[in-house]
Amino acid sequence: MNSRAGRRTFVRADLILTVALAAVAASWFTLHVALSVGLLRRPPRWRGLVGFVVAPLAPVFGFTARLRVRSALWIVLAVAYAVLRFRAYA
Repeated sequence: MNSRAGRRTFVRADLILTVALAAVAASWFTLHVALSVGLLRRPPRWRGLVGFVVAPLAPVFGFTARLRVRSALWIVLAVAYAVLRFRAYA
């Protein structure tokens, strides 16, 4: 059996997983900042700061401030990040 071909497959899979994890993390952070800025623009403004510092509160405050699309995408990206992170270390 050719061990080099098997090794390339694992390296390629790890590379794809690493790139996907980095892309999801960057998208999640960008969306988190966008959601926090959206919350800062709507009263009460303190929700934007609290939502930025305490990350799980951002989508909760976003849904109450009618930022539903951003909040739903935030949750989807958080789940995708958790799944990819679990897969990377499993």
